[in-house]
Amino acid sequence: MVMNVRFEYLYRDAGNFKNWGEVVITNPRQISVELITAMAEKVLIDQAYFVASKANIPDLHFAERVEELDHDWHEVYAFQTTDEAPNDPQGRDVEGFIESLQCASRI
Repeated sequence: MVMNVRFEYLYRDAGNFKNWGEVVITNPRQISVELITAMAEKVLIDQAYFVASKANIPDLHFAERVEELDHDWHEVYAFQTTDEAPNDPQGRDVEGFIESLQCASRI
């Protein structure tokens, strides 16, 4: 049985309020979540941050945004195995998703 991977992430605004999101991606090569996490940390800003819109996943900003206080960065929370069906809008596998995070972490 192929286990997919749930990518959990959040947006934390300047007031430390949080919006949470998740994307389930395919993992056909059954890469461990420990290795996926290590791969992601290598490409993320400070091993944790990325711009969701550049990664082609839902942006989690609050409806009312304060430009001088808020920012574009989203934060990785966790990668977890799941038997949930993939829901990635781009249909990527784990390796393609990591490439997207790399593109979304260039500053």
